[in-house]
Amino acid sequence: MDLKTKILLVESFFYLGLGRYLKSIPFSKVAPTLGQHMEETTFDPSDSNKKVLSSVSQAIHIMSRYTFWESQCLVKAFAAMKMLEKRQIESTLYLGTARDESGELLAHAWLRSGPYYITGSEGMEKFTVVGKFAKKIGGTSNG
Repeated sequence: MDLKTKILLVESFFYLGLGRYLKSIPFSKVAPTLGQHMEETTFDPSDSNKKVLSSVSQAIHIMSRYTFWESQCLVKAFAAMKMLEKRQIESTLYLGTARDESGELLAHAWLRSGPYYITGSEGMEKFTVVGKFAKKIGGTSNG
């Protein structure tokens, strides 16, 4: 593993920890930092970001298996959003709900940048979007 990859993994571990912390505080306090409520960023691909998006996605998925705290969909989405924001890359965080076979309410979160899903794409089609936050770069986001 090269040094750049190791640094990215350490960074993703840090942001997963931050994501876990954000999940532990009331959502009403976190929501304003996530971007523009009920808006989306562009679906247009940016080939210049494709490699970075892939690297961030991979690092989050790998490190989420090694945290000593719960690092499921919302924690991963928070972490990836913060990592992309640091790199001046826009993203949209989606929150969805669904019901399982027994009628229990399920929740899921996923993150998209351009046409690419960074976290949570597995099973997202089963969920109805109930919230979304556009983290736009360049002073257009409120957070």
